[in-house]
Amino acid sequence: MSQKVEIIEPLNHRGWEERVLSSVNYSFFHSSNWARVLYETYGYKPLYFAMIDAGRIVALIPCMEIKSFLTGKRAVSLPFTDHCEPIIIGQESSEVFHSLLDKLIAYGKKAAWKSIELRCDVALPQQFLPSYTYQGHAVDVSRNEDETFSAFRESTKRNIRKAIKEGVKVEILHSLDSIREFYRLNCLTRKDHGLPPQPFRFFEKIYEHVLSKDRGFVALSSYENTYIAGAIYFHLGEKAIYKYGASDRNYRRLRANNLVMWEAIRWCSRNGYKSLCFGRTEPENEGLLRFKRGWGAKERTIHYYKYDVKREAFVSGTSKLSDEGKRIFYNMPIPLLKITGSILYKHIG
Repeated sequence: MSQKVEIIEPLNHRGWEERVLSSVNYSFFHSSNWARVLYETYGYKPLYFAMIDAGRIVALIPCMEIKSFLTGKRAVSLPFTDHCEPIIIGQESSEVFHSLLDKLIAYGKKAAWKSIELRCDVALPQQFLPSYTYQGHAVDVSRNEDETFSAFRESTKRNIRKAIKEGVKVEILHSLDSIREFYRLNCLTRKDHGLPPQPFRFFEKIYEHVLSKDRGFVALSSYENTYIAGAIYFHLGEKAIYKYGASDRNYRRLRANNLVMWEAIRWCSRNGYKSLCFGRTEPENEGLLRFKRGWGAKERTIHYYKYDVKREAFVSGTSKLSDEGKRIFYNMPIPLLKITGSILYKHIG
């Protein structure tokens, strides 16, 4: 493969989104908006390995270089991203991908990276051993609302109707105040799951570089003038993605999460989007899988691949938090959890 490989910094690359949208398998996560959120929140260095021909992307593996005294110097495509499939165009896609990956690995050796992580919608050739596998779901929102609603599981329809009957209301918002309300709910949810919340600065950057740029929105549900559940969505081109969800468990009986998702689906449909991705789900999380499957979503497998630069091999395994670690976080007060999240997330990536 003779095509030249360039290392692009997308933050100030003129026309970057137009180049990304020229590919069929683009996603919001390929955008400069997401790159800027990660760069300005955590200081990660964007290194987008690309082949460009006549102004169009022929191949792309976007990476962020993470420097951490806890987890080492490494590259991730991309940090805090559910999936980020390499963009490969043309009949010689396998050859192009291998050529691009070789350049990425060679750079990693010179830069003394510990590892390179790829997060892909599709499986790579068999010689690439996945480090972990998730389930992904996406709903077709190009149909009319009646057709979309009819594809839902009966329990999902029932929960939506219950929320409406109970008087739950949903707003589609783009303000910094809506981010603040979501963050409050997110802190409650992360504590319930035994995890620290992401730093508030991260959500501020989502507002600054995504919501205020018309690339996303917050859906918040309220009951008796109190916000009780919400979600953050991103979008690019004809594709939208559900990225974060949170709720106050004291109001769980109202099924507000179901109404939040339904109103987001309706918004996406009315605004010309074709698909809404529900992100990734761990295969052992039966409750979340059941929730996502209830929307008539198409299910797919998302593979994560980790290349050990020193060993020159793809390796298995994942760095999931232990049950003991979750218990510690669960028992922490929220102010302490916020501090912990602000310290740790930069190193997790």
